[in-house]
Amino acid sequence: MSSTATTATEAPYHRHLIPKGHSTETSKLSHKAILHLLNTQCTTSLHHLKQAHALILRTGHLQDSYIAGSLVKSYANVSTNRYLSFERSLKVFEFVRKPNVFLWNCMIKVCIENNEPFKAILLYYEMVVAHSRPNKYTYPAVLKACSDAGVLAEGVQVHAHVVKHGLGGDGHILSSAIRMYASFGRLVEARRILDDKGGEVDAVCWNAMIDGYLRFGEVEAARELFEGMLDRSTISTWNAMISGFSRCGMVEVAREFFDEMEERDEISWSAMIDGYIQEGCFMEALEIFHQMQREKIRPRKFVLPSVLSACANLGALDQGRWIHTYAKRNSIQLDGVLGTSLVDMYAKCGRIDLAWEVFEKMSNKEVSSWNAMIGGLAMHGRAEDAIDLFSKMDINPNEITFVGVLNACAHGGLVQRGLTIFNSMRKEYGVKPQIEHYGCIVDLLGRAGLLTEAEKVVSSIPTEPTPAVWGALLGACRKHGNVELGERVGKILLELEPQNSGRYTLLSNIYAKAGRWEEVGEVRKLMKERGIKTTPGTSIIDIGRGEVHKFIIGDGSHPQVKDIYQMLDKVKERLQIEGYEPDPSQVLFNIDEEEKETAVWQHSEKLAIAFGLINTSPGTTIRIVKNLRVCEDCHSATKLISQVYNREIIVRDRIRYHHFRNGACSCKDFW
Repeated sequence: MSSTATTATEAPYHRHLIPKGHSTETSKLSHKAILHLLNTQCTTSLHHLKQAHALILRTGHLQDSYIAGSLVKSYANVSTNRYLSFERSLKVFEFVRKPNVFLWNCMIKVCIENNEPFKAILLYYEMVVAHSRPNKYTYPAVLKACSDAGVLAEGVQVHAHVVKHGLGGDGHILSSAIRMYASFGRLVEARRILDDKGGEVDAVCWNAMIDGYLRFGEVEAARELFEGMLDRSTISTWNAMISGFSRCGMVEVAREFFDEMEERDEISWSAMIDGYIQEGCFMEALEIFHQMQREKIRPRKFVLPSVLSACANLGALDQGRWIHTYAKRNSIQLDGVLGTSLVDMYAKCGRIDLAWEVFEKMSNKEVSSWNAMIGGLAMHGRAEDAIDLFSKMDINPNEITFVGVLNACAHGGLVQRGLTIFNSMRKEYGVKPQIEHYGCIVDLLGRAGLLTEAEKVVSSIPTEPTPAVWGALLGACRKHGNVELGERVGKILLELEPQNSGRYTLLSNIYAKAGRWEEVGEVRKLMKERGIKTTPGTSIIDIGRGEVHKFIIGDGSHPQVKDIYQMLDKVKERLQIEGYEPDPSQVLFNIDEEEKETAVWQHSEKLAIAFGLINTSPGTTIRIVKNLRVCEDCHSATKLISQVYNREIIVRDRIRYHHFRNGACSCKDFW
């Protein structure tokens, strides 16, 4: 390391780090003083840690494995760049001539935390060769490394070492071995470990086995094991059942276990919230969080990103801002996970300005943080800003980064810029284009009306095109009215995804806009024969105070339904004075024009807007989230409503954000 060359000139500079009561002669610093220094003044400051490292080098303490191990852990925890932190930890380790088991364990754990399982397994091998005897803290990490690396044979060998060293009775090692075997689907071997110990195993091992069963869909085996437990009072076991059933898509069963619990901890609440989010039940997830608050349970840091995800998907801005304020008041640090969740929430709730504010203040920006901000800018149609931010990244972009920036180009109509970035992926960044990136290029070209070029890209994809790629091309055919190509692509999609109602709807839409009602009927007949039901258009509006309301096309179930439809009639009259005429081409049924006008006027976002006009003060911004793409008629009507009623209306559809203000939309009618 170059540190030894620089420490001589830095000696006076780091004197302030020396604990009070100790000599200023660095050679006299004790082992205890160095450890105290690392554990107190170097936990959050990389600057201080480097100075402490210089002191350790000067005093010769680096060969002390306990000090070196603490230094390894400190570098892994304090650095803002995970890659650099791992490299620094590794260099410290390599300079120690005879590491003891503590240092080996520290370095193996750092490898796991940095997603380097193969390196962890190699270190264990080197540890064995060096005759450094592993202890009970070594094996849980090594068994996890085998699971993460997907190497069963090595995992079996490590398990044999556990038995050989007489550590087969340790509960943490046993649970790790059960998890390792279960991760490979070797449930018989995992269960044998559990059964061999009989009543001696603790709840951690039972939980590991339950988790293994549920991970592979063995629901009855998991339930039987749970029912057979003599002591079911352990909260962690109930949590394992909730998480496992949620993972199997059985969130209702998970809720039953949750409701039966006599006592819950933070993980119980988090598991139930996560379960609902995985199933797309975002309103139910928020309700669990509200129940948590009613029971005066203070949410801890790891719960907040999950709740923010629900807020993001519902467009529940007020609830998301409450969480941000809560984090500030409780001095919860905006690390890579929480900070990124806030950026994503604000962007998806229409406040790209607040997303940017959080992003700028984050001291630890991970690649996911950059991706969230770039994706947010893309969603809001700020293509140039997204590309500019991409060019300023101080961390290597990954595959998701390029999906975000290519989407930005597609939404901004920047064809040449998008193609240039796509071509630079492998050459400049070493990122191999995946099927998702080809899909972005198809979308980019298709939106711009370059359908022939888009079809050529589909043909050039080195692997079989996915339904998402064909779907992008079909969407372009609908946008530009290319019935011939749309018919061909639509038939391919109906073969690839016969249960996807959206594909039938899109093809039917292409036929309907062309007036080919016979083909529309054939598509609907095919849907009926296959038992396919269309996904109804739904819109969610957040009117503040934590109130979120959901509307479905033609909805008559809302408590204010009478007032809503009366408001719709008034809005329609005012728009017609301004020259608005409903676009009946958006209706996919061959009915008379008057019925079409009525049908298009009952789209879910129009109902939500009418509700917003009734229940918010004049001038208040109306925020809506829709599950489908905004149709042309609703887009035109919303532009006029924003002008006539002097309202900013922000709508997030399935594809992007639309900011309607003074009769215009931020998408510039390109969506």
